[in-house]
Formats: sequence, structure tokens, C-alpha cells
Amino acid sequence: MENTSSFTTFILINYEPMEQQKYVYFTVFLLPYILIITLNVSLITAIYKDRTLHEPMHIFICNLSFNGIYGSTALLPHMLNKLATKSYKITLPNCFTQVFCLHTFATVELMILTIMGYDRYAAICTPLHYHNKMSPRKVKILIAVAWLFPFCTFAIFLSLTIRLSFCSNIIYKTHCTNYDLVKISCSDTSVNNIVGIIHLCVYMFPQFLVILLSYVQILRICLHASKECQKKALQTCIPHLLTVINYFFGVCFELIQVHRLMPGS
Repeated sequence: MENTSSFTTFILINYEPMEQQKYVYFTVFLLPYILIITLNVSLITAIYKDRTLHEPMHIFICNLSFNGIYGSTALLPHMLNKLATKSYKITLPNCFTQVFCLHTFATVELMILTIMGYDRYAAICTPLHYHNKMSPRKVKILIAVAWLFPFCTFAIFLSLTIRLSFCSNIIYKTHCTNYDLVKISCSDTSVNNIVGIIHLCVYMFPQFLVILLSYVQILRICLHASKECQKKALQTCIPHLLTVINYFFGVCFELIQVHRLMPGS
């Protein structure tokens, strides 16, 4: 019979190489966290106080900022604590909580970016129908879907990981991810793998397609528009487009890292 045991505490092994320069790493993680919190809180406050900014795009930016606070708070304080205390262990409940927060942060981010892409399409390609397409009621529904749908569906997905038992307590990262937990499991993870692929497809490809089609339509309109209209379109679209590109680069980097860690890769 196979000798297996289940661990309830894990060691985040990637902190060990940081020990010699832990104060440098602590500062490197602390300063961006302070900057993220300060800038996003300032932006949210400015949008909230100025009623002229209570337009769909600014409301979506406000949600993007709130999500930035949520995601950075799920990761950076944890890393700062580990460096300060030199305790690289994390309990299973805390690991699951971190997995949930980081994965929902990434999914909500893409959902909001997708909605913002559609908003730009509606504003540039169908300006006469913009207020109908992005009415206050529809904006509230879109925001609710952007937050609730990822939270509910990932909770179901995470429940598949919670049922697993684990043969090792070593995680080769500075934080927990769902993939790392599945990788060190002694249980049958075939269902987790199938649902994981479905989850990735549901949360990546439709959103990518919406953003792509939105910008194809925007480009088509801009090619036949005046120079002034093209300039205004670029001013409103470039920040969003750069954010989307940055997001997908981050996702691709994470997927490459996962592939490199797969057995047999």
C-alpha cells in the first residue's frame, strides 16, 4: 500500500535565497505596495468626489483600482511578513485563502478590462447609442458580473482542491497557487486538471475575443475618421490597450513558468 500523508502546513521555499538580502527585498516589496495603495486610494477618492467623473469609463477605472488594492493586499503584506519574521511556513487555510484572492484578482482584472474595451467600442463606434448601451443600470450589471461571476465560479473550482490530500509540504514559490497545490497532491487530480483547462478557456478566450473584436471595429472606424477623431480615439484607447498587453504578457509568463515546472518538461 502506498505510504502517503496529508500536510496542513507548507514551506514556501523560495524565501530562503532572499535571506542574505532580506532588507533589500523587504524594501523592494514595501515601496511598491505603499505606492499602489496611495495612488489607487487617491484615484478612487477623486472619482468619488467629482460628480463629473461619474461616467462609465471612470467607474470602471475605479473598480480596476479597487481590484489592484485587493490583489496587492492578498500578496505583498504576506511576503513582507515572511521576510520580517523569517518564518516561511503557511497554514493550509491561509494558503487556500491566498489562492482564492490571487486567482479572483486576476480574473476580475480581465473581466473589467474586457468591459472597458467594449465601452471604448461603444463610445467610438456607436456614439449616438452610447448612453443606451452603457446606461447606469447596465453599468451596474456589468460591474456585478465582473466581480460576482469570478468569485462564485472560482469558489467551486477551489473546492476541488480543498478535497485533496498532500504528499509534500514544499512549495517552490513565495506564495500559494492552485497549480502548486495540485502538483504536490497524492490524490487523483484528473478532475482538477480538466476543470482547470475549462476554467482557463472560459476566463481567457471569450474576453480576449471581445477585446480583439472591439479594437478591430475601433481601428476600422478610425481609418475613415478625421485626424482629430483619430487623435481622440488614440488618447482614450492607448492606456487601456497597454494595460491589456501588460496583463497578457504576465499571464503568458506565468503559463511558461508552470510548463517549465511540469514533470517531463
